[in-house]
Amino acid sequence: MKDLRDLKDLKNKKVLLRLDLNVPLKNGVIKDETRINKILPILKFLLKANSKIIIVSHIGRPEGKINPKLSLKPICENLEDKLNQKIKLVSEDFKKIKNTDLFKNLSENILVLENIRFYIEEEKNDLEFAKNLASFADIYVNDAFSCSHRAHASVSNITKFLPSYPGFQLSTEIDALQKVTINTENPITCIIGGSKISTKIGIIENLIPKFDNIIIVGGMANNILSYKNFPIGKSIHEENCNDIIKNIFETSKKYSCSIIYPDDVVTGRDFDSQPVVKELNNVQDDDMILDIGPNTIKKIDTVINSSKTILWNGPAGYFENPNFAVGSYEIAKSIVRKYKENSLYSVAGGGDTIAVLNKINAIDDFNFVSTAGGAFLEYLEGKKLPGISALN
Repeated sequence: MKDLRDLKDLKNKKVLLRLDLNVPLKNGVIKDETRINKILPILKFLLKANSKIIIVSHIGRPEGKINPKLSLKPICENLEDKLNQKIKLVSEDFKKIKNTDLFKNLSENILVLENIRFYIEEEKNDLEFAKNLASFADIYVNDAFSCSHRAHASVSNITKFLPSYPGFQLSTEIDALQKVTINTENPITCIIGGSKISTKIGIIENLIPKFDNIIIVGGMANNILSYKNFPIGKSIHEENCNDIIKNIFETSKKYSCSIIYPDDVVTGRDFDSQPVVKELNNVQDDDMILDIGPNTIKKIDTVINSSKTILWNGPAGYFENPNFAVGSYEIAKSIVRKYKENSLYSVAGGGDTIAVLNKINAIDDFNFVSTAGGAFLEYLEGKKLPGISALN
């Protein structure tokens, strides 16, 4: 991909900037500004270069219909405060605007087009819609890695009509993911959790040939324990997963990748009960496995200490209750300790994983934390992302 910094003169260039500003809103109030904060560097760079910026983004799933509750107005106001710049929200239907110079007679250097998903053509990746959108700009920049797994008009077909570049956040995300999939420093370990093993099987199968260790925790691990004939009581698990798990172990043996799962567990009778540490054979019929036990924590700590690269996606237990968050917190602390010793490259991703890190203020103690969601997971599965392919 081309590098935006290689452009010699961006002065007065109109830059169509695709961002992911899909932040959680409640009654028009932004509840989490993480995604907004991450795109400030590209905005400040373009402003310093005296560019004219046209921001394209979305909130929620309006399905091609105008929904005032999903307006980008709160994001505009937030950006105005952060950048100390006046920002104009273009609410009118841009398909009906005949003058392609949106900045004519305006003092603002930043425009925000209203929620791009108010247009049904966006999610259909409509070619004419993309061409119309491109007519307002000289250059296209995609700084929305988290949208790049979508073949949408402002992500994919738009590049057919404008010189196109990756944004700084997108490049950083790809660089971090390449360090845990291609340009790796071994030994490399993946810690993967979550409730359903079937949703992560693509990632596991893609990573086994590249990784030295894959540690399976959370609800996913219950299926492995059941496969190994350990009782799991009334713990969350999936039916008919034995063939999947059998294939995981057979493939890992072929590639000399160690599959690590719990040695002991923490149980409760329900999600609100007190924690009880149990050996695997002692889990009762009315028990729920809700966290990993102390022996498992020690084993994972040993693996982390011997690793040079770590990828973490998914908590170790029901972290919403602090009684069952110990495993997740201890994994995070082990990784942070190695990061601070400068002896580990660490990448984390996934909403629940980020929630764990936020609870112990560890977000800044990882080399990279991805907020990309589906795009993060699809990249790890080895899938081609339409937005990235379009830039290439």
